[in-house]
Amino acid sequence: MDIKLDPARDDLPLMANTSHILVKHYVLDLDVNFESRVIEGTIVLFFEDGNRFKPQTGSTKETCQLASKEACKSGTPELCHLPVPNARTTFNVGYNDFIICDKGEEDTSDKDGNHDNQEQAPGISSSKYCCDTENHGREDFLVVLDCCDLSVLKVEEVDVAAVQGIEKFTRSSKLTVVSKELRNEIVHELVTLPADHWREQLDYFARCSQAPSCGELFFDTDAWSLQIKKTGAQTATDFPHAIRIYYKTRPEGQSVTWTSDQSGRPCVYTMGSPINNRALFPCQEPPVAMSTWQATVRAAASFVVLMSGENSAKPTQLHEGCSSWHYYVTMPMPASTFAIAVGCWTEVKPEACSSGDPAMERPFPPPETDCRCVGGCGHTEYPCRFQDAVATTQETIPHRVFAPGCLEGVCQETLVRLLPACLLAAHAVLGTHPFSRLDVLVVPANFSSLGMARPSKERTGHVSDSGASVVKHGLSPEKPFMQVHYLKGYFLLRFLARRLGQETYFSCLRKFVHKFHGQLILSQDFLQMLLESIPEEKRLELSVENIFQDWLESSGIPKPLQGARPAGADCGLVRRVYAEVTRWMQLDRRPRKRRRRQEEEEEEVVSEKLLPDQLVLLLERLLEEKTLTHPTLQALQRTYHLHEQDAEVRHRWCELIVKHKYTRGYGHVERFLWEDQAMGVYLYGELMVGEDARQQQLARRCFERARGQMDRASAELVAEMLF
Repeated sequence: MDIKLDPARDDLPLMANTSHILVKHYVLDLDVNFESRVIEGTIVLFFEDGNRFKPQTGSTKETCQLASKEACKSGTPELCHLPVPNARTTFNVGYNDFIICDKGEEDTSDKDGNHDNQEQAPGISSSKYCCDTENHGREDFLVVLDCCDLSVLKVEEVDVAAVQGIEKFTRSSKLTVVSKELRNEIVHELVTLPADHWREQLDYFARCSQAPSCGELFFDTDAWSLQIKKTGAQTATDFPHAIRIYYKTRPEGQSVTWTSDQSGRPCVYTMGSPINNRALFPCQEPPVAMSTWQATVRAAASFVVLMSGENSAKPTQLHEGCSSWHYYVTMPMPASTFAIAVGCWTEVKPEACSSGDPAMERPFPPPETDCRCVGGCGHTEYPCRFQDAVATTQETIPHRVFAPGCLEGVCQETLVRLLPACLLAAHAVLGTHPFSRLDVLVVPANFSSLGMARPSKERTGHVSDSGASVVKHGLSPEKPFMQVHYLKGYFLLRFLARRLGQETYFSCLRKFVHKFHGQLILSQDFLQMLLESIPEEKRLELSVENIFQDWLESSGIPKPLQGARPAGADCGLVRRVYAEVTRWMQLDRRPRKRRRRQEEEEEEVVSEKLLPDQLVLLLERLLEEKTLTHPTLQALQRTYHLHEQDAEVRHRWCELIVKHKYTRGYGHVERFLWEDQAMGVYLYGELMVGEDARQQQLARRCFERARGQMDRASAELVAEMLF
């Protein structure tokens, strides 16, 4: 079996053998170097093997298969079949000559075929893996991690038994004879500590991560994975349950973006798409691999380190010019949710607001019932806020806003004032906040993760026995820019809200969060819960199967929306926009001799300020018009100050400029293509499709300026349009 993948366009392999062994906790210790554009250090992984976790969590394979099947139905990246050959055959897999050999009936290692290394990183200390003749033809167990664009320098077993006081996690009062079984027992006891011991657990994870080595491990890398083995360890149970990996990222790695912020200062951040975090650290990417983590990150003292974590980290000065930041997470989550951003950010703190500030008004009435989960939670044990009486009544959680210095003022005026109201609304509708805090960062202009899935009607196959699979179209350059599934999702939720009624709909959302928080669930679980809230006589043949058929598997406008009343029929805000459109069209059709009075008439066109969403709708309706005169476009800009609006409004304004070749507005298009690089991808297409020489020259000029900072997928997509 040969797997031939085009790394630029085809499917994305998930190689981790999560059915055999799971990472339960990561400890990262990293240095960020802006001069070399490298993040380097160590990561310690604490494992549990399949024999231990399967009785507690059920069949990982079944979970993966359900998630795989659901991915197709819900429009998320698809998990497709990676065929599993017979374990008694010798076969050739991957990019070259990596051999997996016959192991006999007690085979518990990865049978999917792991790829040999094409370009080994400096310091690789192993050769190709084949049968271990010293073990009578039985192959050593491989731990396979998702890994890409990383230079792995060394892998070693961690001697957790050397940690002072660690004997409390064993059955022996004294550690006289240290064996692999004893070390693995220590790790097992540590990762299964009760939730109320989480502080002690994190402390011992940190201590163990600094423990000495008790031997190097063989490892190999290929384009998509890191494979590790220990001679003589033939099962996941035998494999060391605590290992340390020395590694460093590569500047071209797709999980991290080195760029400049809007103030021109250097920064780096993770975007998580299209390959998630495998180019930041070796990990298990499949969502079923839920884990916790803690990280210490060092950077120059002028930088702020932000990370997904439950604590509001403050810097610790190590020595002159260098600071250290520490974050941790106690809720098990997929590795793809790990995020980091390092830059010269400014914390934008709220001004003292008066009691009459509308942003602080309660958007919904307070919940009438206790938000705690009666009867316990359905997730694995962790310090859950849904069981904390104080947390359940916390309407707003501590939150911080960070931004480049040049945007501090606009964040102070808008974003900082809105957050409390948003948090109040979330608590009123959904109940307990699942996390204890929130950090918000205004990302650089080249942040391109507009979409995280590419919809497809193809059926998914089964996940392999090891847990390995494939993300369908995961490497397609167009994937981050597909928006149709988000639009359909929005209209589906609106459709269901109307069918149930707002009160019932919000009640279902609240119930759903309470029941499934902290768990991996499928979208049909959500839909089934909603449908159960509708009296059977009112369902009108509405079922999960029909919803999938109408909303996902069929192209175009879903059947339930066909013939529906336009939104303006029952919305005053929309009706007002339609009236404005009519007035602007009347103004556009006036004879040229009356143009002199146009500025005076503008006051009649707009009697009060339109909201941003109204402006978007106004411009979208005007885009449907075949022609608009340049004086009308000039009046639109002057009336609504369109160049000062948010990106959604300015994008529509730029579309109008391009469509009608309004040359006086080309400067606004250039600014948009530089300041909003991800959304600007669509505009490049508009500039080229009209085959206007001046517009095409504008597109190429802007691309040459921005391509050095654009992410790879955006740059490739735009280059195809232009050349």
